[in-house]
Amino acid sequence: MSGLIVTLIVGGVIGWLASIVMRTDAQQGIFLNVVVGVGGAFLGSFLGNLFDKGASLASFDTIGLLWAFVGALVLLAIVNLIRRGRIR
Repeated sequence: MSGLIVTLIVGGVIGWLASIVMRTDAQQGIFLNVVVGVGGAFLGSFLGNLFDKGASLASFDTIGLLWAFVGALVLLAIVNLIRRGRIR
């Protein structure tokens, strides 16, 4: 149970940081920040494994957090492309 809470908190922070970088923070609330952060962690894990950098969802190491942040940025860029037709 505590692992889930930590995942949601870390996902929320990563989603929030990614939304600040992509300038979508004013449009998102806490819930969407968590969704973007956790979804970005899955996408970042996939991208990390695609580039053979050993990203894992199970560990909260620096590389895993960095890939989660990159995944959240990519996820927000895709959403912006779909919604607005541009990355921003």
